[in-house]
Amino acid sequence: MDNKNYYITTPIYYPSGNPHMGHAYSSIIADVFARFKRLDGYNVFFLTGTDEHGLKIQKSAEKNNKKPKDFCDNISKIFKNLTKSLNLSNDDFIRTTEERHHKAVQFLWEKLESKGYIYLSKYKGWYSVSDEAYYNEDEIAEKDGKKISTVSGSLVDWVEEESFFFKLSSLQDRLLEFYNKNPKFILPITRKNEVVSFVKRGLKDLSVSRKSFSWGIKVPNDKKHIIYVWLDALTNYISALNYPNLKDKLFKSFWPATLHIIGKDILRFHAIYWPAFLLAADIKPPNRVYGHGWILSDKEKMSKSKGNILDPLEVIKIYGLDQLRYYLVKEVSLGNDGNISDKNIENCINSDLANNYGNFCQRTFSFIEKNCKNTVPEDIDFNADDLKILNSFNNNIDKIRSLMDNQQLNEYVKFIIDKSSNANKYFNDEAPWNKKEDKKRLNTIIYVSLEIIRKISILLLPVIPFSANKALASLSLNTKSLKLSSITDHHINKPGTKIINQGILFQKINNKE
Repeated sequence: MDNKNYYITTPIYYPSGNPHMGHAYSSIIADVFARFKRLDGYNVFFLTGTDEHGLKIQKSAEKNNKKPKDFCDNISKIFKNLTKSLNLSNDDFIRTTEERHHKAVQFLWEKLESKGYIYLSKYKGWYSVSDEAYYNEDEIAEKDGKKISTVSGSLVDWVEEESFFFKLSSLQDRLLEFYNKNPKFILPITRKNEVVSFVKRGLKDLSVSRKSFSWGIKVPNDKKHIIYVWLDALTNYISALNYPNLKDKLFKSFWPATLHIIGKDILRFHAIYWPAFLLAADIKPPNRVYGHGWILSDKEKMSKSKGNILDPLEVIKIYGLDQLRYYLVKEVSLGNDGNISDKNIENCINSDLANNYGNFCQRTFSFIEKNCKNTVPEDIDFNADDLKILNSFNNNIDKIRSLMDNQQLNEYVKFIIDKSSNANKYFNDEAPWNKKEDKKRLNTIIYVSLEIIRKISILLLPVIPFSANKALASLSLNTKSLKLSSITDHHINKPGTKIINQGILFQKINNKE
């Protein structure tokens, strides 16, 4: 990628209730990619926010005896606080109730209307208030005497009302051509296949306004109509870049977006509707949409009705933030559903963080404290085994970049853990405690170990920033100036530098069985 600008987004979250683990997962995944790209010298713009309009919000506000805006102010604040609780590095937090967003949505509407893509008609069909989505007849089933969407499992109602429509059907061929020319626009490939198959079956024009409620952005020149929440919500990705000012520095630098991280349940909106709106408005679609799986609780999708909502803040209180971040990145295969349980979290923390990476850091620092006066040793001489383990990082830097550019996050973490396991083996095999009579060899083993800690910690900075920073602080290194490319150098730790042992990085958890 020659362009050194990188624009990544989370979904903008629907604040009809408090955040759950699914929200945390999307945000953490996006944050890992954003941090990695900054580490690799990119100019990153990382966006998250809240989608605050629609009937579902209006009903939730009424249920809580609040005005919709007051209700949104309270819930949105909780989501904004979550960005701090998860240690996200986002550059902006957009709310669809902001004036900058209203302006962008109404401008986009007028652009689509002026180009003949919007017309007035009457909508008849199935609508889910919970999903804010329309469903075809073949996507409806009956359960316990009620109609539900087979796509989401949500209740649907038959709706008939006057509505403005977007000529989605006229863009079917252009969308298929776009998918064909951009084979990695939708990832993972299984999601792409779903979308292409759906589009090939034939697209119907999309209802893009509602008259049955009032909470939303009004259609320009027709105040009886509210703009459909998804046309409103999706526009956040460009309103945050100061659209419609196409000459604005943010828009020119960062659009088209590099990567939209979303949950698989909102794939259709992002992979069909969103590029269709943009193509119709003569705006380039984003480069990639990645639809990840769900975080399951007891192997079921989380929902309020089932009472199985996992609160990320509660999990953080028990295990720690970096521990949760690491677990979600390592143990959930990106693109697939992932289950979360106490046993799995505890095993992951113990095996990877406490016994592997944390153990290697601790034994190295403890040995230096006892044998090297807490300083980086001098008088070193690398042998073939030393260079082999050191070069295993710089020989793979292109692979590391490729893994992250293709969202192969689990492979990235696996690479790091393999290197950490190799480091522990190196320390055991070289046995510096047996080299006290050979000072140069002892010094070299310790120096190599410190360099491995530095390299591994740099690679872990995007995933577990607090803990990796703590390890690097032990080496008296300024992490703000470190770059990914520095893992190719074997001489960053300067001889004579003080080692400041920060203590145990990860406490081992006694499994409650």
